[in-house]
Amino acid sequence: MATPTTEELAQAKEKIIVALDVPTEDEALALVDTLKDHVGCFKVGLEFLTSVGIDIVRKIKISGGKVFYDGKFHDIPNTVAGACRAAVRLNVDMFTVHATGGLEMMKWAYEATKDESEKLGTKPPLLLGVTMLTSIDQQLMEGDLRIKGGLQDQVVHLAKLAEQAGFGGIVSSPQEIEILNKKLPDIRIVTPGIRPAWAAPQDQKRIMTPANAILKGAYALVIGRAITKPPAEIGDPVTATIMITAEIAAALP
Repeated sequence: MATPTTEELAQAKEKIIVALDVPTEDEALALVDTLKDHVGCFKVGLEFLTSVGIDIVRKIKISGGKVFYDGKFHDIPNTVAGACRAAVRLNVDMFTVHATGGLEMMKWAYEATKDESEKLGTKPPLLLGVTMLTSIDQQLMEGDLRIKGGLQDQVVHLAKLAEQAGFGGIVSSPQEIEILNKKLPDIRIVTPGIRPAWAAPQDQKRIMTPANAILKGAYALVIGRAITKPPAEIGDPVTATIMITAEIAAALP
């Protein structure tokens, strides 16, 4: 396998989104300071935001990091539209809305995001529709959620709704990347459930290695504990990130 070029490594770096699933603000900002030159973006999610408060977004931006606000908005259209406007004012780079909220809700989300960005004279964040969580498999979907049919069919259906609403991307398991690229070739796929071969799968069922996800056409990869808490034999977060970047670079088309 050829050694990746500097350009390929730079391109690979931008595809890494680090999930800041840590308990304290100090830990998060330390990770941002350590990794901001090695990755493309940092994801802040519900547990972390509830623990430390929304002002962490501003602090990450001041520190030089880009922010993926994984708020997973899901409510009546008017409420979601208001949340989207607030996300734009936070100056986040991308954020999520649950596609299961339906087409009307997503259309309101898109229009609010576009309108607020125009008012502020800023670039709109990448709006991402969440399809099916990576903790959900076929059995859970049918048994707990009482949704009949194939899991991939449901993911494609929700992704089509998001695209119809104007969303620029979706969040989906890596297992659906290939079929989504065939059905919706223009939409960007951000995928969690990414684990290098040397990392444990933990609580996500539909997982894939970074290289395989890129080969199948993922736009960006959300990676958490494999980077923030790598196995002892790997070492520290920077070492883990460098290894993953090299793996991604080697898989770039």
